[in-house]
Amino acid sequence: MISRLITNGLVSALILGMIGSLRADVKMPAIFGDHMVLQQEMTLPVWGTADPGEKVTVTVGAETAAAAADATGKWMVKLPPLSNGSAPATMTVAGKNTLTFSDVLVGDVWVCSGQSNMEFDLGGNHSFGGAANAATAVPAANDPQLRFFVVQKKTALEPVSDVVGKWEVCTPDSAALFSAVGYFFGQELRHSLNRPIGLIGTYWGGTPAQAWTSISGLQKEPALKAYVDQYNRNVANYPKAMAEQPAKIAAFHTALTAWNHDVNPGYQAALKAWTDADNKAKAAGQPEPPKPQPSTPMPRPPVGPDGGSNSAANLFNGMIAPLIPYAIKGTIWYQGESNAGNGPEYRTLFGRMITDWREKWGEGDFPFLFVQLASFDAGPVPNWPYLRESQLKTLSLPNTGMASAVDLGDFHNLKNIHPLDKLDVGLRLALAAKHVAYGQNLVYSGPIYDSFTVEGNAIRVNFTQTGGGLIIGRPPWIDPSVAPWPVDKLTGFEIAAADGNYVPADAKIDGNTVVISSPQVTQPVFVRFAWSNVVKANLYNKEGLPAAPFRTDNQPPPMAPAPKAPMPAPAAPTPALKIP
Repeated sequence: MISRLITNGLVSALILGMIGSLRADVKMPAIFGDHMVLQQEMTLPVWGTADPGEKVTVTVGAETAAAAADATGKWMVKLPPLSNGSAPATMTVAGKNTLTFSDVLVGDVWVCSGQSNMEFDLGGNHSFGGAANAATAVPAANDPQLRFFVVQKKTALEPVSDVVGKWEVCTPDSAALFSAVGYFFGQELRHSLNRPIGLIGTYWGGTPAQAWTSISGLQKEPALKAYVDQYNRNVANYPKAMAEQPAKIAAFHTALTAWNHDVNPGYQAALKAWTDADNKAKAAGQPEPPKPQPSTPMPRPPVGPDGGSNSAANLFNGMIAPLIPYAIKGTIWYQGESNAGNGPEYRTLFGRMITDWREKWGEGDFPFLFVQLASFDAGPVPNWPYLRESQLKTLSLPNTGMASAVDLGDFHNLKNIHPLDKLDVGLRLALAAKHVAYGQNLVYSGPIYDSFTVEGNAIRVNFTQTGGGLIIGRPPWIDPSVAPWPVDKLTGFEIAAADGNYVPADAKIDGNTVVISSPQVTQPVFVRFAWSNVVKANLYNKEGLPAAPFRTDNQPPPMAPAPKAPMPAPAAPTPALKIP
């Protein structure tokens, strides 16, 4: 018995000795790497892991900072602010081992996030198509002072510590795979500010804002309790869902194999014929023919056991949290399509998300710029105007800016939710950045409704952001097969009496105001503008920026959103995961 204890003790000592001799190398998250851009003129957090108690020293140029890893092996240093500079530098991170990151630039870092219209890449490598000017933009995309980092898609029920991705220098190959909106935004800032620009792309098509908001952030707003409840159900159901996942994946692959054999060949032939017919229609200036659909929908992969990319907090945990607190200048955001079913709620949800990101990053109210949704034929119920209205009202938050894209839809095919003109979206975001983030005194927005007065049988509307003056304008780019906007009269205005029944109105520019009337409404009470899913309105300022949709009534949407399907209850109670 004693000999066994001695033997066990010797083995234990040997194991402990071996563990003690092992060295846990200093490690860094993927957001730090060769070709990265560091945010200028701001304290720079740099972090990673090492042995508990190990001293780690970080050096960039002449600046150095050191810290010791805590009991869990985590460490962080904060470098003093670095000056803007285009000359590449080197970052060294030294502990028991040394990491060296080369070709590091100091400039401005912007996060590019949202759903598919942000994910839509410059070169058309995804199913969305490609930017309208991709044929010329991609070959010209050579700029060593512009850098990209694309975050690999990931969902998680708890915040993860790292992402998959790497920094890349802007070349035609790397730019073609990056967000078209992000690229044009970054390119404009590069040339107008003459400083390095780093763009972090973290986006996922078809996703709602609640998925990009932390659970602790959602918990701070009682009106968003339904999303907190959804998250808690996902946590409780996770063990059961994990056990069921292999069978679901196997069934999906079986169904997909059958679909590719039985359905896809005919569908691809129909698509080819449609493409030929569509090209002929465009050349002849005719409407697009109906696009074919497969006889049987393609099978969809099963939702992940954590609830998937549409569930509350899952994308924040997997694709935002691991980037924090990397120093940034600000964020650009193109999203809202997946929340259009409840536009009024979006004002609360979107504002909470912005505030949540700012709270988590700890940089204060960093600039947050967003895109007001483009035209899209979403069906007979006008949901999108209410979403756009919520976006407009979000401007009440400090250091926010809006680039309206209401005139940038695909007017050749209004069922296409991914319009091709990403250049003007990026340029409008850059205009907002120049004012909000860089303090430039310029016209950065189209006209925005301010107030109105009733004058007899007419209503006079006052605007802010009129720039050089109000004009009848046209979109900066439109498919050549689409008839141009009228320039002889204002379009998009409607007027109503106290009953709230709107009719199309005559509208005339009078200085920096617009006077609206209709012979059908002798006692006007309300007015609205561009209040439809598809916007063909032509009020602009002289700087070529469109007026934002507005209304003066407060009527609720015509139809409430469909109720959410209840989540299945777990077979038995399970311990909740730790919620940070």
